Amino acid sequence: MRAARLSVLTFTAVAALTAVTGCTEKGSSGDSDRVIDVTATDSKCEVSKKEFPAGHVELAIENKGSKATEVYVLFPDDRIVTERENIGPGTKQKVTAEVKAGAYTIACKPGMKGDGIRQEVKATGGSVAKRDPRLDSAVAAYRKYAQEQADATLPLAKTFAAAVKAGDLEAAKKAYAPSRIGWERTEPVAESFGDIDPKVDVRADGLEGGQKWTGWHRLEKSLWQDKKITAEDKTLADQLIADLTDWQNRVGKADITPTSMANGAKELLDEVATGKVTGEEERYSHTDLVDFKANVEGAEKSYELLKPVAEENNAALVTELDKQFAALNTLLDKYRADKTSYDFTSYDKVGDGDRKQLSDGVNALAEPLSKLAAAVVTKSS
Repeated sequence: MRAARLSVLTFTAVAALTAVTGCTEKGSSGDSDRVIDVTATDSKCEVSKKEFPAGHVELAIENKGSKATEVYVLFPDDRIVTERENIGPGTKQKVTAEVKAGAYTIACKPGMKGDGIRQEVKATGGSVAKRDPRLDSAVAAYRKYAQEQADATLPLAKTFAAAVKAGDLEAAKKAYAPSRIGWERTEPVAESFGDIDPKVDVRADGLEGGQKWTGWHRLEKSLWQDKKITAEDKTLADQLIADLTDWQNRVGKADITPTSMANGAKELLDEVATGKVTGEEERYSHTDLVDFKANVEGAEKSYELLKPVAEENNAALVTELDKQFAALNTLLDKYRADKTSYDFTSYDKVGDGDRKQLSDGVNALAEPLSKLAAAVVTKSS
């Protein structure tokens, strides 16, 4: 799952804003009417403009607070359009966005908790630059990939659910990790599926006020920690299938863009490095490396589809990404005997030194990956 996300209240296929998240910047790029300075503190979220022309817009973010913060751009109904996490105290980030006319919310989230401090903003008039048709093809191909993953997930999830409903603890354990692979591969664009993620993939510590714990991890706890299957678990197994069927039906209408593919892959790897490598994701089953590998595969698929355009605009970046993806995949292969299998070493058997090596490998990939979105929109900027 994506950690520390704001609530997603509704789902509608709206193509309204794409964002490019850059590396740490030394400052804003000037007084242009297309630059919005966002100043975050522990108690404020100040923006230099409440209205700006639609089209290319730069958010120049500075965290003047004492806590790490996140900055979100939201649709009016709270669906997340784009996000930038882990902006440390005293640091600056730049996000270049391409917006259509309409209302949005910019939210700062000090301490990376809660609903955030919000400012309503509006994009007026203007137009969005024409996109390279190869990027449209990349989006279509990634949507097809996501649909294939969803279609393949349902039978595996039904096998898992059937074992739970039959009260077969060992069969359910065996079916658990395989049932998650397709979902984990599509996590770079999980935001585009609306409220599915918090229904199927939330952990206990990720629950919001009043939210009932449902999905894979709730059942994972029963299987490995409680070591028993209850009547409620059997009901939750049915709910999981209903939610995944909903996901399957949403993929074809999801708002996926070239920059959401690129930025989502980068944000996912940040989550892997800061959360999944610690063993938090699969804390009961210790099947973390299965998720880890599927996440890398999903991110790599996004990259490979965007690569032809990125290579024209930044060949050196593509060379570095090829190198780092290969290195991380080689590192993961150390933990499985068969490279075609998803039978990975149980993560509780992976020591701190090896976990640090995995984290370093992810970080080495995430840094150049943060530049991919900019590389695919360079010519249209």
